Amino acid sequence: MHMKRVRQLVTTPTQLGEVIRGRRKAGGMSQAELAAKLDISQSRLSILESDSAGLTLDRLLALARVLGLEIVVQDGTPAADRRKSEW
Repeated sequence: MHMKRVRQLVTTPTQLGEVIRGRRKAGGMSQAELAAKLDISQSRLSILESDSAGLTLDRLLALARVLGLEIVVQDGTPAADRRKSEW
């Protein structure tokens, strides 16, 4: 799979789902094909593409590997600029 390099900031599970869907489609893969490569059901992949909130780190890393993506963690905006959130 040869694709243009793109860098995208993801801040919500919905955005992550959009990235997964877009990368899958850009690679010409159906949901069934990607799901088979990940050993999950097509319906589970459909849910993850809609909202990735339930995605585990292990599954995220597997998705990234299959889709030819890298996950980068870097410093973000200063804490004072972020909305308060609880862990």
